[in-house]
This record gives sequence, C-alpha cells and structure tokens, in this order.
Amino acid sequence: MASSITISFLLIFLLYSTEAKKTYIVRVKHSDKPDSFPTHHDWYTSQLQSLSTQQQSESESSLLYTYTTSFNGFSAFLDSNEAESLLRSDSILDVFEDPVYTLHTTRTPEFLGLNSEFGVAAGYSGQDLGQASNSVIIGVLDTGVWPESKSFDDSGMPEIPSKWKGECESGTDFDSKLCNKKLIGARSFSKGFQMASGGGFSSKRESVSPRDVDGHGTHTSSTAAGSAVRNASFLGYAAGTARGMATRARIATYKVCWSTGCFGSDILAAMDRAILDGVDVLSLSLGGGSAPYYRDTIAIGAFSAMEKGVFVSCSAGNSGPTRSSVANVAPWVMTVGAGTLDRDFPAFANLGNGKRLVGVSLYSGEGMGTKPLELVYNKGNSSSSNLCLPGSLDPTTVRGKIVVCDRGVNARVEKGAVVRDAGGLGMIMANTAASGEELVADSHLLPAIAVGKKTGDLLREYVKSETNPMAVLVFKGTILDVRPSPVVAAFSSRGPNTVTPEILKPDVIGPGVNILAGWSDAIGPTGLEKDSRRTQFNIMSGTSMSCPHISGLAGLLKAAHPEWSPSAIKSALMTTAYTLDNTNSPLRDAADNSLSNPHVHGSGHVDPLKALTPGLVYDISTEEYIKFLCSLDYTVDHIVAIVKRPSVNCLKKFSNPGQLNYPSFSVLFGGKRVVRYTREVTNVGAANAVYKVVVSGAPSVGISVKPSKLAFRKVGEKKRYTVTFVSKKGVSLTNKAEYGSITWTNTQHEVRSPVAFSWNRF
Repeated sequence: MASSITISFLLIFLLYSTEAKKTYIVRVKHSDKPDSFPTHHDWYTSQLQSLSTQQQSESESSLLYTYTTSFNGFSAFLDSNEAESLLRSDSILDVFEDPVYTLHTTRTPEFLGLNSEFGVAAGYSGQDLGQASNSVIIGVLDTGVWPESKSFDDSGMPEIPSKWKGECESGTDFDSKLCNKKLIGARSFSKGFQMASGGGFSSKRESVSPRDVDGHGTHTSSTAAGSAVRNASFLGYAAGTARGMATRARIATYKVCWSTGCFGSDILAAMDRAILDGVDVLSLSLGGGSAPYYRDTIAIGAFSAMEKGVFVSCSAGNSGPTRSSVANVAPWVMTVGAGTLDRDFPAFANLGNGKRLVGVSLYSGEGMGTKPLELVYNKGNSSSSNLCLPGSLDPTTVRGKIVVCDRGVNARVEKGAVVRDAGGLGMIMANTAASGEELVADSHLLPAIAVGKKTGDLLREYVKSETNPMAVLVFKGTILDVRPSPVVAAFSSRGPNTVTPEILKPDVIGPGVNILAGWSDAIGPTGLEKDSRRTQFNIMSGTSMSCPHISGLAGLLKAAHPEWSPSAIKSALMTTAYTLDNTNSPLRDAADNSLSNPHVHGSGHVDPLKALTPGLVYDISTEEYIKFLCSLDYTVDHIVAIVKRPSVNCLKKFSNPGQLNYPSFSVLFGGKRVVRYTREVTNVGAANAVYKVVVSGAPSVGISVKPSKLAFRKVGEKKRYTVTFVSKKGVSLTNKAEYGSITWTNTQHEVRSPVAFSWNRF
C-alpha cells in the first residue's frame, strides 16, 4: 500500500514537472561569450547545464534553437524556476514565454494590371522583368508546401541563383527531390510546437516534414510567385489561368505553423535560416496581438532581415472592423490589409413572398431544384441554435428544411456541416452587425449562400412573421467587372496603431477576398475532416491572401530595381497606391458601406504599374530606425534586443517617433496645438525634375509645407521638406480622427502621402 502511494505521488510530481515546463526565448549579450567556448551553442548548452544536475544530453535536449542572425540568444524548454535562474545571470538580458501567433486566414493579376504588357509604359518589357525576377527568391513562412501542385512547375526556368544557400529537407512524406528550379527550398521548424504539445504531434494528419497538410501555405506561396496554370478553377468557379504575382521568381517555404498555432521560437528560427539562405523577400501571413517591439518576435526577426536588404511583408490581421486591431505594426514591416476584387460568385434566395435576396456562394454540388423548402431560424436544442453551433440544432425541427444561421463564433463552413448533419437541406448564413455587408463566398458541404446584415435582417423578420416561410436557393457561378471594387474587407484589421500611434498602419491594402490559388491534396477545401473533396485550387479570403500579393509585387520591384532598399520598395508601393474605386468614387468599407479612411486602408490599394516608376521615394536607413526606437523611451537593453548590436547611442534621437522618414503621416496632437515633421525624398525618376506640393487638409487642422517646390537636378538627389500641422483653436475631438494628404506632383508622377490626425491615444 505504501509503495503504491509513493508511486502515485511520484507520478503526480512528474506530471506536475512536465506541465510546469514551457518554451522560453532567452536574449543574451552576444559579446559576453567566453573564449573557452568554440561557439555560442556550446556556451548556451553550458548555461543550461548549470541550472541543475541534468546529464549533458538532457541539457542539450532542452535547448531548442540557437539564433545567430535574427536574434541574439536561444530558446529552451524550462520550468519557471530555471527561467528565473537564467535571468539572474549578467549575460542574460531577457527571458520571456514563447508567443503563439495565428494564421490570418486567378483574377488578381489582371485586376492589378499584371498582364503581358505589364511594365511596358514604364519602360520595362515583360520579358525583361521576367528574366530579372528569375534571380529573386521569395521566402514564405506558413504551413509548408504541397510540392506536387502545378503552381510550382519549373518549366523553362534557368538554373537556381548561385546566391541561394538553402536546402530542401526530406521527411517520411517529403522527398528532397520534389524541389525544383521554382520551389528551390523547403524547411520545417517544429520544436516550439512539439514542446507546447507535450513533445509530440496531437493530430494524426500532422506532418513534421515541410509538407503542407493544411493548404494555407500552398495557397499563400502560389499567390506570391506561383507559375501560370491554364484552365484552373475551384470546382468550376473562377475559371481561367491561375498565376502568382511574380511568376518567374523562386519560392522557398519555411513551415512554422501547426494545428495549434505558429510559435515564436519556430518563427525566429525560420527567419534566422531564411536570411542566411539568401531570400530577397519574406512573406508572413500570420500574427498576434500588439506588443512592444522588443517582445515582438516577428518585429525582431524582421529588423535583421531589413538590415540585410530583405523586404518583409506581413498580414494586418482579420480582426476588423474592430478599431485598433491591426497587427505587425513595426515600421520596417509592410503591413497589408485586404480588399475585394472585381469578381464575384452570386447566389440568390427566392422567398415565398416573391422577394429575391442576393448573396454569394461557392457551393458546387447538386442544386436544390425549383421546389421551395420551409425556412427555420433560431429553433433548436439550445440558445445558440441561431449560430448553428455543433449540437445546437434539433434534427426533428430542421430535417428537410433550409436553416438560417447567424454568422459568428464558429467557422462559416462548420455551420453548413452542422445543418447537414442535423438533416437540413440548405442554409442561409446571415451577417450580423459584426460583419456588416461583407460577403465572403464559401464551398459549403450543402447548398448554402451568405447574405449581408441588411438582407439578413429582412430574412430574419420574414421567417419570424410568416406562418409558412419558404425559399429556394439559386447559384449563378462567376461574374466579372463587379462595381464598385475594390472595397475594403470588413474583416481587415484597422488602426490606429496602439504600439506607436505616430506611425500610420496598415500601410496598404491588396486583394484578399475570394482569392483562387494552389491547394494541398491532403485536405478538403473547407478544411473540415468530413470534407472528402479534393481540389488542386481553392478560393480563400483573409489578409493572409492579400499579404503574399504584396510579397510578390515587392519581388517584381526588386527585380526591376535591385539597388532599392526594402524601405524604398515599400515607399514606392505606398505613395502610388490609389484611393478611388472603379466607379471613380472614394474607397468604401464593407463593414457598413461607409467611406473608408487611412486608418482602414492605409495609403490605399496597391498599383504595381505606377509603383515601378514612383518618381520619389522615402528611404530609411538602419540608423534612422535606431533613432526612432530611441524616441520610444525604451531602455538601451530593449533597443539592443531589436538591433542586435553590442550597444546603441541614443544621444541623437528623434524628438517624436513621427519624425521617422515614413511615406505616410500620423499626427498625434496629445494636448499640443502644433506638430512639425521633416521628411526627405530621393529622386528615382528623371533628372531635372520639378515637383510641386498639393495639400488636402482636414477641417480642424491647418497644414503648411516648406518649401512648396522641390527641384532635382540629378537622379539619386535628395531633398528635404518640413510640414507644420496646426490644430485650430477650440478644437476638441476626443476619440475621433480626421484625415488629409500631402502630394508631390509633376506631369509624370503623383507621390501621395495620407495624413491621419488624432487628438488623443485611443
């Protein structure tokens, strides 16, 4: 009896010990390594050994990654006592828990102007750009890759650039020979995920190799730089040629996202490796909440990438229309929101009272015929039946009927599966105030359409008021030239920027609604286990989809202008973005059909053709970013964590973070009436160019620019100007914002910078 009690206590102790351990990221004074250790890895292993009486092999197993490029330090599997012990060492600058990030989940090339004539007007032939982009390598951090996809066909591509130092890792389900001249690298990083999952893989479908069993990574990488695939479609929808933004660029994938999320320790390791591998662009369609830059692993890794000349593009997040929800806000990162295309997938609900409700759908199975079916809403086993949550519907109530489900809480496609499993024959998913009028098409497992809030309100009232409500669903395929477009997606995360309000975020929007791209053969298009369908392409929505569009476009600009810095490429995409839709009206917000603004769409929707020849660019050096960081009142150790230097000197810091030479303006008065910023522009257009300023002001702010004319004698010449913003007397706009713009123009170019005004942090 005593022995069994002892064993029980021992098991409980061991269980507690296991549960108490977590992955920590440890920041180290890089220069403190004693000469007695050949490498930093040896030094870190010794530090971990000193924590306890562990054997050397056990200490080494607790060390997950040694970071050498994106971060100075390592990640390890520790308990809280070990973490605290490490922090007592003078060589350890910081220890923090591994953050978890989430994924921000054919027509687009034409919509963006990327046809066979792309670049001709700007002096670049399509052939020249194609040849130049052969040397561009786009690294994608995501869920891996399905290498057999036609989007990674390498026909006609030349040899891999000699600068490439990466590799194609093999695994039980991934042969390294599957990589080719298009997909030149594939790696996997799972140590952080495995430690968080108890040391193993929680899903039978999970694969430790670079293989994509989720679909998301194949979709994003093929969007950025997939080869052209003719006769592509998703179950007959969006038929045409599917191609990435930079079809001749190379792709390298880094698998960092798993069934339970994307772990910061894995992301840092992948960014570390990608920089050493030689990528030119990094694309991350993932993110989390806002955090100070010294605790933001993506921001830290991106700073190292930027310093090495690598352009970093990140999704803004899918938490819109909530205010101040934007993620990935570091100024050295391109933060991308989402807009619609001029393509749609209409579907209708013909009601028994003769009214026709307009919606969207990607349903591809057998139709419902012409016989109307009874409609039911909010009748089930629980108070959540209106949301169609699992187990909430009563089969005796919904069998053989069309069920109305409110959007929200669970996945849209799961609602359809819940209705089908309960015996329903169709579904109408109706938006609530949270999603407004935004329509996202889905490939449901049963006949189903999605409608906006106003239509949804009419539908809900019809079902409640009619004694015998009836409807029939009709599906109309694909239509093009939709007006207005683009429209900012309601889900696209918005500003203001909560980390640094003086930096306007997001930067731009790009196509992110109903995007067709390559897909994994390991999973159905809905991602549900019960979805047995398989398709080579899928249609998805999210800032996850808009981000790789900008990554690919950055690759094209890198090919056209190899001498440009990441900030110059970013500036070109921002200052040439447009804010009028295809009806020549200001961009609108799908959340409520109101006019959009720079806190929602940033500088506007990207225009690749104009970005090729922007005229002027706002360039930013590493030293200027350090001045920016010094202006944030961070400690020296905090700044060193980001810039990876032995020390920094903050004597020359900006008086205000908004002094950074950013291509947009965010003015925070904060009790002051006058804010003054100086900017510097570089002439990348023709010699002997003259620009005049055009100011669009806000009702409550006066704007003056000096000088009002900039004359450039040479290409590469730099000129400065100063803008003074004056809040008019008596103005008190608490928790409100106003907007304007500053544009430098001549006969060839319009270099536009949006301005957002706030009177307090909100």
